[in-house]
Amino acid sequence: MKNKAFELRERLASGKIVRIMGAHNGLGARLIERHHFDAVWASGLEISTAYGLPDANILTMTENLEAARAINEATCLPVVCDCDTGYGNATQVMHMVRRYEAAGIAAVVIEDKCFPKINSLLAARQELVSLEEFAGKIQAACQARSNPDFLVIARVEALIAGLGQEEALRRANAYADAGADAVVIHSKAKTPEEIFLFAKEWKRPVPLVAIPTTYFKVTAPELEKAGFSMVIYANQGLRASIRAMQGVFDQIDREGTSASVEAGIATLGEVFELQGMQDMQQDEERFVRGESIQAVIPAARDHRFQPDLAGHLKDTPLCMLDIGGRSLLERQMDLLSSAGVGEVFVVGGHLHDRIQASGAQVLYNPGYQQCQCAGSILFARDRMKENTLILYSDILFDRRILTLLLQSPHPVTLVIDRAYRSLPSRQKPLDLVFADSSSRGDARRLDLDVFKPIRDIGKNIRLGEPTHEFIGMALLRGQGVRELGRAWDEALTRFSGRPFYEAPAPEKADFTDLARFLLDRGCPVYGMEIEQGWSEIHSLEDYLRIQSHYTSKDRLPV
Repeated sequence: MKNKAFELRERLASGKIVRIMGAHNGLGARLIERHHFDAVWASGLEISTAYGLPDANILTMTENLEAARAINEATCLPVVCDCDTGYGNATQVMHMVRRYEAAGIAAVVIEDKCFPKINSLLAARQELVSLEEFAGKIQAACQARSNPDFLVIARVEALIAGLGQEEALRRANAYADAGADAVVIHSKAKTPEEIFLFAKEWKRPVPLVAIPTTYFKVTAPELEKAGFSMVIYANQGLRASIRAMQGVFDQIDREGTSASVEAGIATLGEVFELQGMQDMQQDEERFVRGESIQAVIPAARDHRFQPDLAGHLKDTPLCMLDIGGRSLLERQMDLLSSAGVGEVFVVGGHLHDRIQASGAQVLYNPGYQQCQCAGSILFARDRMKENTLILYSDILFDRRILTLLLQSPHPVTLVIDRAYRSLPSRQKPLDLVFADSSSRGDARRLDLDVFKPIRDIGKNIRLGEPTHEFIGMALLRGQGVRELGRAWDEALTRFSGRPFYEAPAPEKADFTDLARFLLDRGCPVYGMEIEQGWSEIHSLEDYLRIQSHYTSKDRLPV
């Protein structure tokens, strides 16, 4: 394991000032690392504020340690911890040092104030323990460490308490004699003059540390020139985040929307990147041995043939149509991600370069004008693994439908709606299904036995009265993936240049044509029976209805 304490000690001895920035969580630590600081300050003020509590020894050592541990695990930088007065007397300090050292912390800073302390910059009581008592704490802390590189830093509060330079120097020398690896000389003056005066009188080789919160105009080079080896920017990150959040919250409250602030705040992509989401996904691909599920979304067609949607679809693929502030594809991706679908491939054609959603891989099908849905799906054939979800690009659905579909054990399972006759009339040919009769008492429940053998499927049913509508969602497992590929190959061979069911050629086949071909070849195809729970966008009326429900924050209109 990397010895961060050794790294910090080396930097402290380098002769170049060590710049440290304060944080209260792992996110702050990662941002500090990316902005090239030398170490992270696990700030007592920041951690207390993050809990919504005063910086006055209200949090326990365990609570502060857990925050410090999270900070340390999120960064490669050394972490220096603000440990207030050491959480008790010398014996408690020894326990504290052992716990912090075991957590991988590089250094602890303890101050010579009475417990419970209060923040040094407040105009309030600032009482110090005796020199002898605190020197004993420093000696105990050094004795307790097992890693000789672990740093024990003494913080002198004499200037904060108004006791003057002489007392500050007396205490600092005693703490150095007790074994302190560095000394913080703390001040709440508006200029750095009194710490510069202290440094001028400091004759020891023990490094000096400054915390320029109130004398913020001083630069790191100026501190280095004055004799300081370390500078801690203790709470600027916290204060910046408070001001930024207040501004954004005020604006959203006034305007009733986040539209005007989106350009000035981090994107979700940046958040995912800071979280390490890509690394996690790569680890999943390498090591997770559970069921892997891919999704293929055919989105290649030019939907401008729908006149009443033309204005809304101008220069926009249907899957990128805005639905309550997010694209239709992004809403589908949210549902897929929540159900554990790992890879999503969107087959694009018309305006494919405008298809985008975090986590989706766009595959461009250059022959999209010559093929329908089946051709687009099979364009992603090489990406289909043992479990592949097929999802039309123009539908939204209840998450429970997807969750139950993924439980299907059958090679080919199509989601079919028994309530299609009760839905509003639609100006398009429906994908009809003839399936075994349902024996269920309550068709709205999605947790019953819903898997029914399909006997026929297509725009025109040959074997009887249609019982369901295929909604545009299917799951292929193992044999089903392989059979679909074989069906496509056979269709290309047998039907090239001749009618393929209702389609003029295999390239013009819909997914339901392939499903019917599977049935004719003897491959079992099952339907997962639902009653509503989904919506599609085929017309302007569909779009406006769904858009109005998302705008009003209602649930999906299904």
